[in-house]
Amino acid sequence: MADVISYREAVAEGIAREMRRDPSVVCLGEDIGEAGGVFKTTAGLFKEFGPERVWDTPISEQAIVGAAMGAAMTGMRPVAEIMFSDFLACCWDYLANEIPKVRYMTGGQVTVPLVVRTANGGGLGFGAQHSQATENWALTVPGLKIAAPATPADVIGMMAAAVRSDDPVVFFEHKGLLASKGAPPPADHVVELGRAAVVREGADVTLVALASMVPVALKAAELLSGEGIEAEVVDLRCLVPLDVTTVLTSLGRTSRLVTVEENPYQGGWGATLVSVVADEGFALLDAPVRRVAGECVPLPFADALEERVIPTVDKVVATVRGIAAY
Repeated sequence: MADVISYREAVAEGIAREMRRDPSVVCLGEDIGEAGGVFKTTAGLFKEFGPERVWDTPISEQAIVGAAMGAAMTGMRPVAEIMFSDFLACCWDYLANEIPKVRYMTGGQVTVPLVVRTANGGGLGFGAQHSQATENWALTVPGLKIAAPATPADVIGMMAAAVRSDDPVVFFEHKGLLASKGAPPPADHVVELGRAAVVREGADVTLVALASMVPVALKAAELLSGEGIEAEVVDLRCLVPLDVTTVLTSLGRTSRLVTVEENPYQGGWGATLVSVVADEGFALLDAPVRRVAGECVPLPFADALEERVIPTVDKVVATVRGIAAY
C-alpha cells in the first residue's frame, strides 16, 4: 500500500478489508456500485466483489435502511450508505424506532448488526440541506452506536469495529475531511469503538473535539502554544460509547475544559459531555467550562456566512484565551 492514504480511499479500503474477511458483509446504497459513490468512497468495491455483494439501490432512504435491517436480522452484516447525513431524516422511523429496539424487544434473540454510513458536515458551501453535522440527532436515540473518525487510519480501524459490532452503528464520514491524507494502518487494524485518543498533549486546557473539529482544535492549539498556553487535544472518535474516562484523566492534568463541536449549540453532544463532567469531575475544574459549537441557524450557502456559523480556529483560540486567564 502507498505511504499515504486519503480519508476518501480509507473508507473504501476499510469496507473492502471487512468484505474480504467476512462473506456475510454486503454494501447497499445509491450509486455505490460502478459509479464508486458520489464522493468516491466506494471506489473499487463493485469491481472486486460484484453485484451480488454491492447493491445499487433506488433513490429511497427508507428502502435502503429497511432492506439493511431485514438483511441484518437474517444473518448478514450490511453496510448501508445514506448519501448525505441530512437525509437520515428520510429513514428516521427505521433508524430511531425500529433498528435500535429489536435486540432489546426480542430479549437478545435477534440482533441487527448493521452499519449506516453517511457523508456528514459542512464547510464546503453545500447549503442548508446538504451541510448539517447530525451526530446529535443520532445521540438522542438509545441503542445506536455513533462513530465519527477524524483520520484515514481511524476510518479503517473504526470501520472494522463497526462492521463487527452486533449492535447498529451510525458511521459519520466528514465531507470536509475526504481529501485529507494520513499514514495507512497495518493489515489487521481495529480501533475499539468508545475509545478516545489524546492527539496532542498539554497541561493548561483540554480541548475535546470530534471529526472535522479535531484539525481545527489542533491548529488552535498550535497558535495558543505560541502564546504560552499548552492545550491538550482529545479526539473523541465516538459519541456512543462515550469515553468519559479519557476526558476526565486529561482534566486531571489541565483543570480546564473546552468542547469543540460542529453540531448546533442547542442539543449538541458537548452539552451531554459537559453535564457528565459536572457530575463526575466537578472537583477537577478550576474555571467554567466553555462550548464552542455551531450556531443555531440553517447553514448558509455563502462561504463567508457559513464560516460565521461553523466553529473556526479563531473562535477556539479566543475561547481558550478567556478561560486560561480565568
